[in-house]
Amino acid sequence: MREDDVVADPVDARLAARLAELRAERGWSLEELAERSGVSRSTLSRAERGETSPTAAVLNRLCAVYGRTMSRLLSEVEAEPALLVRDAEQPVWADRPAGFVRRSVSPPHPGLRGELVEGRLEAGADIAYDRPPVPGLEQHVWLLEGALEITAHDVEHHLAAGDCLRMRVWGPTRFRCPGPGGGRYALAVVLP
Repeated sequence: MREDDVVADPVDARLAARLAELRAERGWSLEELAERSGVSRSTLSRAERGETSPTAAVLNRLCAVYGRTMSRLLSEVEAEPALLVRDAEQPVWADRPAGFVRRSVSPPHPGLRGELVEGRLEAGADIAYDRPPVPGLEQHVWLLEGALEITAHDVEHHLAAGDCLRMRVWGPTRFRCPGPGGGRYALAVVLP
């Protein structure tokens, strides 16, 4: 194992443990989870052991298999739910190789259907999700800074600062930041 493969972040360590728990709760082998998610057995094993943090695309596939949004999964690795989460306490997760940083803004609560997320994409970042974490998920993307290209239902939408796109996600989506600077957006997610 290379030194840069070690997960040092406590959120990543708790995420690794939660991913292993979810698979164990269902009684699935790594092979069965790999078949259901389309993620290689070795990648799943390394993620569950905390040797690497899963990419946004891998985490999305796992969320789809487990019927959770990414925010819900990440909230499950946090401590007690709170009514108020201060800016400095909002959990941040990063897929650094992809140029993506995700902040869970809403106080987590498993019984609520809506959540608010802040996303940041570096210039040139291009993230493709092959399926929604929950079919029929409603998303509102409000671009706060920069430019963003979002593809959903085979239609590409070009957003400028201030634009808001509402979509119900049934299939693949793609978030691309064409540059020249990065993009920052607020994402409201509502479970069907």
